[in-house]
Amino acid sequence: MAEPGRFGLARGEHRDPTGVAVAALTRLAKSPFLDRFGLRQGVERLVTDVATAGFKGARTAQRALRSFPRSGAPSAGQRPTPAAVRGQFDLTPTDDEQMLVDVAKEYAADVLRPAASSGNETCAPDEEALAGAGEIGLGLLGVPESLGGISEGRSATSSTLVLEALAHGDMGLAVGVMASGAVATALSLWGTEEQQRTYLGALTTDEPAVATLALNEPRVLFDAMNPHTVATRDGDGFVLSGAKSLAPRAGDADLIVVGAELEGAGRLFVVEASADGLSIATEPAMGVRAAATATVRLDGVRVDSIALLGSEEDYRECVRLSRLAWCALAIGTAQSVLDYVIPYVKEREAFGEPVAHRQSVAFAVADMAIELEGMRLATYRAASRVTQGKDARREIALARALCADKSMRIGLDGVQLLGGHGFVKEHPVERWYRDLRAVGVMEGGVLV
Repeated sequence: MAEPGRFGLARGEHRDPTGVAVAALTRLAKSPFLDRFGLRQGVERLVTDVATAGFKGARTAQRALRSFPRSGAPSAGQRPTPAAVRGQFDLTPTDDEQMLVDVAKEYAADVLRPAASSGNETCAPDEEALAGAGEIGLGLLGVPESLGGISEGRSATSSTLVLEALAHGDMGLAVGVMASGAVATALSLWGTEEQQRTYLGALTTDEPAVATLALNEPRVLFDAMNPHTVATRDGDGFVLSGAKSLAPRAGDADLIVVGAELEGAGRLFVVEASADGLSIATEPAMGVRAAATATVRLDGVRVDSIALLGSEEDYRECVRLSRLAWCALAIGTAQSVLDYVIPYVKEREAFGEPVAHRQSVAFAVADMAIELEGMRLATYRAASRVTQGKDARREIALARALCADKSMRIGLDGVQLLGGHGFVKEHPVERWYRDLRAVGVMEGGVLV
């Protein structure tokens, strides 16, 4: 049995959910970050709502964690509850969801957008952006209040809306700041009590660990549902061998959730970055460069039985939810392209008149807007079904196909409509185009 490290049980035994809730709310309310970027009013409304409903759940969690068995068969952890069905087809955000979106929009505009260019050049997320996301609690959207998070129930719709808002600031930074949140969400959805207590506690502290979800692999015709990274049973644990690619912030990660094939089926494994046989190399890509993507190589990495996260179906669900998250990122970035192109073609003149007066230009912009609304509708519908606990496989597949195709087209049209300006870094459209090309190939990294 490996020695307990940063995520050892000893740390989990002393976790006090009520204390964590108080500390989190106090830190959030007093943060100078809010005043610096004008986010205080929206966040204070969020704090008030969470404080009103959250402490009862925190006390319940405290009783449950104190009675947690140290040994014996694994028992299911706490799960977010599905949202109530409204009885009508309505994609209007609830008041709580809209409040989260408003805060995320301000953060994206005031923090992510200004830091986007430097993040693209340095291939690393801005430290102030990371700190701000932690202060607001964005990484805890998928974690129930009873486990130290900020959601009352299943939050796929909220996460989708927030990811869209963040990507409007910058897709690469959005992926970087939400990387740890993907792992926290996975542990909330599929973790046992022991896994939640051991690993999730390290992601909800005042100084949370960095984590990432690694599903991609560096091979031709990669299919996330059939990973080539292999896990074999070894006594009371497992041995992992293979490679994962394009894992956001893997170079800084303390914890990596890896997708691997076990006995003919895809499974998730929680791996500490300090494990013997695990190596990480930076891997700057064409787009989402600010996410600090890296390759993770596993050469006979041994993990204990606690590392196996969820079931075979949970692995497939993880892939689907990740694809839905990338749809949300595509919508936000495509909206940025459209918002930039419309005033440009109205102000840019050729032959004595704005280029927007040309019918071909006006039709191209209209097509961009139409396709974007189709992407948004398909994605919101899929997210709504996930939130309600309904089967959303078909809806997610449709949204993924639509967003992967149409978002890349919107990015290309944006570059074309800017002419020569679309090719230079003076204008951000070329970066958004490169980011949007990632939507059809990226797996993991983010989760709704």
